[in-house]
Amino acid sequence: MSDFTLHVHPAVADIGRAAWNACAAPTGDPFVSFDFLDACEASDSAVPRQGWVGRHLSLQDETGAVLAVMPLWLKGNSQGEYIFDHGWADAYERAGGRYYPKLLSAVPFTPVTGPRFLARPGADAAAVRAALLQGARELVDRLGLSSLHVNFPTRMEWEAMGESGLLLRQDMQYVWRNDGYASFDDFLAALSSSRRKTIRRERREAQAGLDIRVLTGAAIEEAHWDAFFACYIDTGSRKWGRPYLTRDFFSRIGATMADRIALVMAFREGRPIAGALNLIGRDALYGRQWGALEDVPFLHFELCYYQAIDFAIARGLSRVEAGAQGEHKIARGYLPTLVYSAHHIADPALRGPVADYLARERPAVQAEIAALTEELSPFRRDR
Repeated sequence: MSDFTLHVHPAVADIGRAAWNACAAPTGDPFVSFDFLDACEASDSAVPRQGWVGRHLSLQDETGAVLAVMPLWLKGNSQGEYIFDHGWADAYERAGGRYYPKLLSAVPFTPVTGPRFLARPGADAAAVRAALLQGARELVDRLGLSSLHVNFPTRMEWEAMGESGLLLRQDMQYVWRNDGYASFDDFLAALSSSRRKTIRRERREAQAGLDIRVLTGAAIEEAHWDAFFACYIDTGSRKWGRPYLTRDFFSRIGATMADRIALVMAFREGRPIAGALNLIGRDALYGRQWGALEDVPFLHFELCYYQAIDFAIARGLSRVEAGAQGEHKIARGYLPTLVYSAHHIADPALRGPVADYLARERPAVQAEIAALTEELSPFRRDR
């Protein structure tokens, strides 16, 4: 790639919408789009005071045209990442090292698998990936950082990074897969009798007395974002203390990405009481934030899981990705699935112990997925 140069940018806006999306749009991934990442930064959500300092890479030819990009941040903490390295940081700092800031390629506050090396169509994907990865590693050296982390890449990217010497990690999330279902009842028919009865009961109780609507495109108004944000703040504050996303973030994605949003809202006598935000990918629905102002039995399952399945079946999407954590998702048809991360540790004194830990962790994660699927899967044994 000797005819090209790497540039470091403080924000995706510095690269520009047209140039960024020329590389990102062909992936079909809403989270690496300019609109989503710019909303994170411009809304005061992923910003330096929250530990996110933009250091995005662009690969440019001799005319200044952008050939490829890589979302990249200096991180002053490990919040909002969902690949947990707090133990590594604690051990390194107890030994006298300085773990933060580190370098991170990911989508802020979004534990969703997707591409991290984004290139224009026709570019040599392997060469571009190697150039961007080498640039990120050189940035670690130049800035004297402890490490580079690439969270939730595609499996192909993950394997390529392993071949380049990065340490490989696996974790799990819960995914519902569409086995060609024609309706929600068709999906239920694939489950054991007891699970069918339980899910039908949960849906009846959750829906009782409520008006549940799935809003997308122009049907989403600012009043809906006001209501959803109130739910998000109320529930988020009780669960983890400080929700990451500002009110402005939701207005921004509503203005630029409404056709890629499925906002599920529950109303009681016209008053919104709960909501779940989903983003629509090329072949998947991605469950994101949720919140509620009332404690209604099973409403979380209805809005986040069952309505998502209904939507995916109606749209012909292949899967619903419900995010990190929660074994309760398995009983509702969301089975444990591998997700990936890759790590470049600059100091051999930390790299060795982390490599040993990951060598033990990977087979343990795979064994846990197999055990959970065998013990808790709701599907009929003949399926």
